[in-house]
Amino acid sequence: MGTAAVVGVGHTQFGQRSDMTLAELAWHAIKEALQDAGITQRDVDYVVTSNVGGWSSEPLPAILVNEYSGLGDVGVMRVEAACASGSAAIRAAYNAVASREAEIALAVGVEKMTESPTLQAVELLGRAGNFFWEFEQFGLTFPAYYALYATAYINQYGAKEEDLAAVAVKNHFYGSLNSLAHFQKKISIEDVMSSRYIAWPLKLYDCSPITDGAAAVVIASEDMARKLTDTPVWIRGIGVASDTSNLSRRQNFLGLASTVKAADEAYRKAGIDKTEAVRRLDLAEVHDCFTIAEILAYEDLGFVGRGEGYALAREGETYKGGLIPVNLDGGLKAKGHPIGATGVSMAVEAVKQLRQQNAKARQADIKNGYALTHNVGGTGHYAYVTIYSLNRPTQS
Repeated sequence: MGTAAVVGVGHTQFGQRSDMTLAELAWHAIKEALQDAGITQRDVDYVVTSNVGGWSSEPLPAILVNEYSGLGDVGVMRVEAACASGSAAIRAAYNAVASREAEIALAVGVEKMTESPTLQAVELLGRAGNFFWEFEQFGLTFPAYYALYATAYINQYGAKEEDLAAVAVKNHFYGSLNSLAHFQKKISIEDVMSSRYIAWPLKLYDCSPITDGAAAVVIASEDMARKLTDTPVWIRGIGVASDTSNLSRRQNFLGLASTVKAADEAYRKAGIDKTEAVRRLDLAEVHDCFTIAEILAYEDLGFVGRGEGYALAREGETYKGGLIPVNLDGGLKAKGHPIGATGVSMAVEAVKQLRQQNAKARQADIKNGYALTHNVGGTGHYAYVTIYSLNRPTQS
């Protein structure tokens, strides 16, 4: 396998985007990514579109996106891995380049969730777990799934609801500094604690919103990347894993086993000792669909030991300048969670952080040149962990 790098990124405003169709949103992100890479549609050899769908008018959008964006008759595919679809698209595009099947590949994630009423979107998300057993028999929706994890974690380790709230406060703080975020308003612990319960102990402000948006990345071979840019961002390692559809078959609700396995694979490929990861990484983008999910990620990714994640949130150690800056774009919680676009959006943020292109207030200090993205589908049903670096891999 050869090496591959991200050479261009694009990102739309996230939120309720009734001003654009799905194809228009995708093209906005694609055009920006192509311009960033200094190429045109004719230079792209392969396209991977991430879209979960079901709530929007275009159930099979890949060809529509290609046609609207003027990408011609190149190879194209649509991928779906629930909320991890964006990272799955990046992996497919990366593999096309690393295997030398393509010189330049494009990964685009796009979702128009608000075309459906909120209750319908919530039902469709709930069906993405184990439909016949958990959804039909017990009525579980995704807030309820993660509430099971939150309850188990609080009972086992003594965390408080205020510790979950601290995650929301941090991510809304950084969302207020991100002009592309769905929510750009700071909140307080009191705001979170006084919001209504959705599934105890998770409240409204513990939950990510239903969002529209798109993001795109251009991935190029080493030779092409060096022609296009002086600052390629290398994909150093991608780890992938899954877990049982039925949550009753999980060993416990204190972490996501799929994240642990995916992280181990990504660290190994990137040549990073997991015990050193928190010191090697300059920042992380983790899947905070609910506040408990971010705390679990701290532990599953090896930043701290079991039962210590809530202390990171409580003590502010995941802010810029802390032990490990996490979700400096606002995360899913404030930036938004347009399902198919989320993983690609994480990649855009990681690349811009490593290039030091963000506003100073939310720009991480880049010392080692490594960033991690963590993208979960369902309740750990799918997990993708990707490590990006300014440093070229030493081996192909």
